[in-house]
Amino acid sequence: MPLLPKLIDRLQRHPKRVVFPEGADPRVLQAARQWVTRRMGAPIILGDRKTIKDAAARLSLDLKGMRIIEPERSEEFEGFAAGFEKLRGAKGGGIDEARTMLRNPNYFATMMLAGGQADALVGGATVTASSALRPIFQIIPKLAHVRHASSLMILDWDEKQVGSDGSLFLSDCGVIPDPTAEQLCEIALSTAMIASHLTNEIPRVAMLSYATHSNSSHPMLAKVRTATELARARARESSLPLEIEGEIQVDAALDGAVARMKGLDSKVAGRANVLIFPDLNSANIGYKLVQVLAGANSFGQIITGLARPAAEISRGASAHDVFGAAAVVGCQAIDQRLLYGSS
Repeated sequence: MPLLPKLIDRLQRHPKRVVFPEGADPRVLQAARQWVTRRMGAPIILGDRKTIKDAAARLSLDLKGMRIIEPERSEEFEGFAAGFEKLRGAKGGGIDEARTMLRNPNYFATMMLAGGQADALVGGATVTASSALRPIFQIIPKLAHVRHASSLMILDWDEKQVGSDGSLFLSDCGVIPDPTAEQLCEIALSTAMIASHLTNEIPRVAMLSYATHSNSSHPMLAKVRTATELARARARESSLPLEIEGEIQVDAALDGAVARMKGLDSKVAGRANVLIFPDLNSANIGYKLVQVLAGANSFGQIITGLARPAAEISRGASAHDVFGAAAVVGCQAIDQRLLYGSS
């Protein structure tokens, strides 16, 4: 069963409030309509009320069940501005500059997320990645054990038997250009935790490289080896259920026949569901290549390592992509004990 129907079912049992900063975008409105129709919770859409209503009318789309907020006219605006000024501290330019920044719906949405007025956030439909990510990284704290936030993409097929029932978790596809071994370790663990939360499976993590268990001492390979050992050690320390293999080529990670030909016998080889790339170039190119040529559904970027769930979607995302990313971050907001009866 593909991942998305499972997430929809969970959110129907545990509805969540997802805030969309770009409320007048047709794809966002279509995704929000699906959220309401499928009884997954209450979408919150930000923007000028008249512009949103006009956009919905052009789509013949019913806004019933959606909460529309105009940031500057919201009763929360002054409180958010004061809170944001305090958060910025000496780096800020006073309350007037805080108000100016809060007029940007991406900042307002992130303050809603930080303050608990929304359970998850999906932004980036109409702005650059840096513009969408900046308020998230400025406002939302990282998890206590995380030093570096990163991001993941989920590729999902209805029929293909790879990963977790056709789902693969790829990272880091959008944040850290050239991660160190320490950062790769954190990327692997953060991605594995989300994969586990969404699938209820023990993550099978492949630390990807251009060689498999090579004797070479090339720095690119050495970095992946070191990251693999660090991740294994951290997983043991924190009692995190995790299977990890590295360094390993992507065909050996996904194809059992290839893994056997290369003499690999592990719980990851040929069965990986989490793919950790050595750098942003390979990750971003890799996921987009698969998305375009193999027709995979793609959900993300899902930001990892933060205390609150958020996604930064591509400006090229479809309404289905927006909806899928919202379902992922919405499910992240559900206490895992409610989903599976365990911590």
